[in-house]
Amino acid sequence: MHTVAVLALDGVIPFDLSAPIDAFGWARLPDGREAYRVRVCSVREEVSAGPFTLRAPYGLELLAEADTIVLPGVEDPPEVLPPGVAEALRAAAANGTRIASVCVGAFLFAATGLLDGLRATTHWFAAPDLAARHPAVTVDPNVLYVDNGQFLTSAGAAAALDMCLHMIRKDYGSAVAAHAARMSVMPLEREGGQAQFIVHDLPPAPAGATMEPLLRWMEDQLDRDLTLEEIAAHAGTSTRTLNRRFREQTGTTPVQWLHRARVRRAQHLLETTSYSVERIAGQTGFGSATAFRERFRKVVGTSPQGYRRAFRS
Repeated sequence: MHTVAVLALDGVIPFDLSAPIDAFGWARLPDGREAYRVRVCSVREEVSAGPFTLRAPYGLELLAEADTIVLPGVEDPPEVLPPGVAEALRAAAANGTRIASVCVGAFLFAATGLLDGLRATTHWFAAPDLAARHPAVTVDPNVLYVDNGQFLTSAGAAAALDMCLHMIRKDYGSAVAAHAARMSVMPLEREGGQAQFIVHDLPPAPAGATMEPLLRWMEDQLDRDLTLEEIAAHAGTSTRTLNRRFREQTGTTPVQWLHRARVRRAQHLLETTSYSVERIAGQTGFGSATAFRERFRKVVGTSPQGYRRAFRS
């Protein structure tokens, strides 16, 4: 039987711990037998898990026996792992063991050096910190999970289930994975990636900055096909000066700022109204439904209708 070792370190996030336990625990072979033996291990017997304390029945020695190791996230990921953890993970990797991280468990994974030179993901909110702390890792905040073959990483929270179902399908096929998905009340595959959950804040202008009135005016004109020349004329400056001042104060260009603002407005309309895609395209200045769909998918990672199904209030 395939053994899955879930490594619970101090401060483990309860959902990160329970998601792989449940997903692999639901998997059944065609004859009804369990597909995985799931075990929880740790450096010490008692582990803090936020609002409660848990007892881990196995120690680090279990990692050498596992076929798959899962690294749940912890509340405050350390830069240096507890004694023996990195060595045990690297030894398991050298023996061909599959290793996967959940959410900010990617910080623990990256601390071993095993992700150096590879693409990885984590919760979108923590992605910039992961990239800064581990520059040798290519961090992609837009996907639900990344499969490098032996090493996998997942985004935040429910993305752990997406990754686990993906591993079950690789191990035992679609039928077994589909059963586990039904028992987890999850689709076997979700449309779009993590990008659809990211809050795309508009680049702010410092309080009192000269661009602040212009930004308010631009946001009021999102339904119009504004040109750079028109924006510059309203600001009473040349397009060259506008671009320079805009980048100095917002970190982006007027056109990029407009694209981001229009997508934000479109997301709000998709969430709160039943307007057609064509009407929303017109109200957000995209000109056509086709242009709207292309830009929306590029920024958000899914279609307008897919976003509406997921987030309609």
